[in-house]
Amino acid sequence: MAVNVAVVDIGSNSTRLLIARRDGGRIEELERRTNVTRLGAGVDADGRLSDAAMQRVDDTLDGYAELIGAHECSAAVAVLTSAVRDAANGREFAERVGERYGLRPHVLSGDQEAELTFLGATSERDRDDPTVILVLDIGGGSTEIVIGTGHRADFHVSTQAGVVRQTERHLHSDPPGGAELDRLEQDVRAIVGAAVPQARRRDVGRGIAVAGTATSLAAIAQRLEPYDPARVHGYELDAGEVDRMLGELAALPVARRREVPGLHPDRAPTIVAGAAILREALAMFGLARIEVSEHDILRGAVLGLVDDAPGA
Repeated sequence: MAVNVAVVDIGSNSTRLLIARRDGGRIEELERRTNVTRLGAGVDADGRLSDAAMQRVDDTLDGYAELIGAHECSAAVAVLTSAVRDAANGREFAERVGERYGLRPHVLSGDQEAELTFLGATSERDRDDPTVILVLDIGGGSTEIVIGTGHRADFHVSTQAGVVRQTERHLHSDPPGGAELDRLEQDVRAIVGAAVPQARRRDVGRGIAVAGTATSLAAIAQRLEPYDPARVHGYELDAGEVDRMLGELAALPVARRREVPGLHPDRAPTIVAGAAILREALAMFGLARIEVSEHDILRGAVLGLVDDAPGA
């Protein structure tokens, strides 16, 4: 029987909503929303979620709750990732989200986050295809690296290479200087190199990139105004294109980046770090290009986490 379900992804950089009609393994998207809330701002330095950041999420959830109610969802869950699991007051915030908005909170471990991301990204692919696939989820506080075949991951790691975290650590000038970019890229190279054995990197035959950095770069490459998910989903970014966009974006101050066609203004402060992380990942996995997907942890959670029972 078809049911309407809702998943809210409360990440380090954005808070996103997917409302879908699920009929077994079939998913029909009814609503998809994204707000840049930067919940993870300051967590790397302070170890806590700030009151201002939590309020930004609350303001977004107020609107999402109305949409969930209007669609009469039989189940609604929230997945909370890097910022919440790293913060001293993260569990308290997750419980508050559940009590205030009726969302069943799941503070995901890095492994759980990776598994749901891989499931979402590969959900429409041939489960019998033997190609080894990398799914790369560049988030605000962390980057999830997942490797597998078909619909099953057999390697996954959560790294401390998120766009908010790397921006706060390394990019202090506006626009950033060359030495700052070099330090960021060296940090990412060291993080990924330590996290993923070289043999696993060599195995990868194809890459899929999900989440805001990849979708933003696909939109910038096509100068999409307004954003068009149908043109972003399945777009292939090649390594040279990523390198070119990184150079162009890094040369602009944040105020000018906010005016770049295809880039949401709220992502302007962190897109340079995101592009740098993507470029380093492509080089380390020996990939000349990567497919951008709109199917990510939201879709994975609908398939692998949401129960049909009301209030689940």
